[in-house]
Amino acid sequence: MENNKNEVAVVNENAFAVSTDLSASLGEEMAGLSLTFDRIKVPSGGGIAYEVPSDNPDEPDLKKEIKAVILYHHPVCSYYKEKYNGSNDSPDCSSFDGICGIDKETGEIKSCKECEFNKFGSGENGGKACKTKRRIFLLLENSAIPVIFNLPTTSLGDFSKYIMRIVGKGKKSYQVVTKFTLKKEQNAGGITYSKVVINIDRELTDEELASIKPLTEQVKAIAQTMKQVESSDE
Repeated sequence: MENNKNEVAVVNENAFAVSTDLSASLGEEMAGLSLTFDRIKVPSGGGIAYEVPSDNPDEPDLKKEIKAVILYHHPVCSYYKEKYNGSNDSPDCSSFDGICGIDKETGEIKSCKECEFNKFGSGENGGKACKTKRRIFLLLENSAIPVIFNLPTTSLGDFSKYIMRIVGKGKKSYQVVTKFTLKKEQNAGGITYSKVVINIDRELTDEELASIKPLTEQVKAIAQTMKQVESSDE
């Protein structure tokens, strides 16, 4: 019995020590299939529990706290001519990098910097008609495959401050375990929403970091092939 307790303690201490070669595994198992990742969802209406993918796609786990490693992150921009209604339609214009947008209908490449819909005042309540989010590839504890977490526009400022705190400590985002929670907020228009709260939980152990570093490079390469922004990114 005592040996079992010791084994559990070791596993928990190195919960992010991943031995899987992600690129090789996906290459073998996903040949001819569409590459996609499960997504963590932020609740609407000020809820304080995330929807986290489970073994049953129809019954996600509800968690008030998530601990994960940020493997890679980049901006995602989406513009709908009509107000987004929750349908499966992809955006009328979208951007994978926040620099160049692609018009769905014409295929025209547009400059995000010069776009009229990327200016404050073009959308509701003085905001932008084109919404900017952050697509974050997260590795959850004791997992080998990352999940996608689309950080809402309302939490981008706090994410920027968080990254600055990490950099200020001489670290990169993949070198620490990040803790995500939620709190209820209300905007100037009186609408209640869920704001993401982000903090450092701990630094990775040497064993964890040794396996995480190559995984970040693999995920970055995979992300470059996923340049289409879908409705699931909303």
